Amino acid sequence: MELVGSPLSAAHAHVRSTPTNLLPAISTMTSSYKNRFPYYPLPQTLSLPWLPSSYYRTATNHPMLAPFSSGSQGLTPSKMLPFVSNRTSLFTRYTPDDWYRSNLTNYRESETSRHNSESLRVDTSRLIQDKHQQTKKTQMESTKNLGERVNDIEFWKSELCHELDEMIGETNALTDMKKRLERALAETEAPLQVAQECLLHREKRMGIDLVHDDVEKQLFTEVDVIRSCQERMQRYLDRAKAQLASNRAAQHEVEKDLADKQTARRIDGKCHHLRNTSDGISYYRGVERVDATISVPDSWAKFTDDNILRSQSERAASAKLREDIENLLVVTANEMWNQFNAVNVAFTNRIAETADAKSKIQTHLAKTLQEIFQIEMSIESIRKAIRDKVPPLKVAQTRLDERTRRPNVELCRDSTQLRLVNEVHELDETIQSLQQRLRDAEDTLQILVRAKAVLEHDLAVKANSLFIDQEKCMGMRRNFPCTARLVGFV
Repeated sequence: MELVGSPLSAAHAHVRSTPTNLLPAISTMTSSYKNRFPYYPLPQTLSLPWLPSSYYRTATNHPMLAPFSSGSQGLTPSKMLPFVSNRTSLFTRYTPDDWYRSNLTNYRESETSRHNSESLRVDTSRLIQDKHQQTKKTQMESTKNLGERVNDIEFWKSELCHELDEMIGETNALTDMKKRLERALAETEAPLQVAQECLLHREKRMGIDLVHDDVEKQLFTEVDVIRSCQERMQRYLDRAKAQLASNRAAQHEVEKDLADKQTARRIDGKCHHLRNTSDGISYYRGVERVDATISVPDSWAKFTDDNILRSQSERAASAKLREDIENLLVVTANEMWNQFNAVNVAFTNRIAETADAKSKIQTHLAKTLQEIFQIEMSIESIRKAIRDKVPPLKVAQTRLDERTRRPNVELCRDSTQLRLVNEVHELDETIQSLQQRLRDAEDTLQILVRAKAVLEHDLAVKANSLFIDQEKCMGMRRNFPCTARLVGFV
């Protein structure tokens, strides 16, 4: 067999494929370089883009062709064919002239590229200087405009702050006056409710005591006076609420405008102090094409001026309303207090006419209540006795139930069995007797309760008028609000 690398002969039917994963040894090609140019190793930055070290390691390895020739294993070195000349004739592709022409072409292209690059650098340097000056001038103009805008915002912000402080003070004053009015109106509810409850309680008088007396006439007059005062207070309260809503609306517009001014001041101030070396600057592509503006300088200033004028108008109306509410509170307090005194005088005269009969009925009622308490205690003791009999009965029945499980002839009706049966019967009879006694005691309790109801009814019939006028009506009227509370002060 022929060695791999030897010249092809006609004996082969097809061309033998050459291994593609082996590079020729560098030593076989050194004779064609002629040493015309010195060798300069490539710098690290110009090395191959992928696995360059692996490539050079592979290229510097000497090819080993022995694995591809089965006949070479048994040959001696003297019988092997020359190897280097054959490899050179097989793998060379270009002539030395081709190699020199390629180098000259690369030199010319490199010189042309350097010339073009030098011209481009000069033009670029000039362009950079021009654009730098233009950019610096434009940036200075923008910074100046931002400073002027910040000053305008500061002026209107100070005006808004002053008006906001005035409006907050007026709103707080009106709110305090409204609270006084609400407290005064709330204070009228108690006298009105007392007068109505007095009328309602006096409707519970029985028999001949149902008299349309002077007390009832004065109570009806008091109810009319209080309701008249409440209606006037409610009207002014509604006006105060509406005025507060207007104040808050104007204040909200001022606050919103002020908040916008503060935000704009912060943003424009930040923009005014931004420099090329500032932190936080970045690219925002397409932001210059976005036009989100909704006003011009004239409409911007007029908007704030209108808000201030509206706030001043609402403040004047609020001050006038506070004065009216103050006068109303004084007038209504005097009217209600005078009528309250007239009703109390009428009650005192009526109570003096009926003062005798309460003690005897109360004594009998107390005794009846004591007996009810005793019988209830007895009922509870009976119930306890019944509960105490339940566990013995459960024990006896459980024993009987367990003895039914004795096997076969052990189911004997002995004395124990008989005694357990008798014990169950005795416990049942005891419980039944106690339950009967419990029913009797409960019936007695019901009788006592009915007797108590009769006594209470009798007490109501005999002492109803005095109880209503003296205890209920006058008891409620002891806490009539003072003049200071009727005008809204705590």
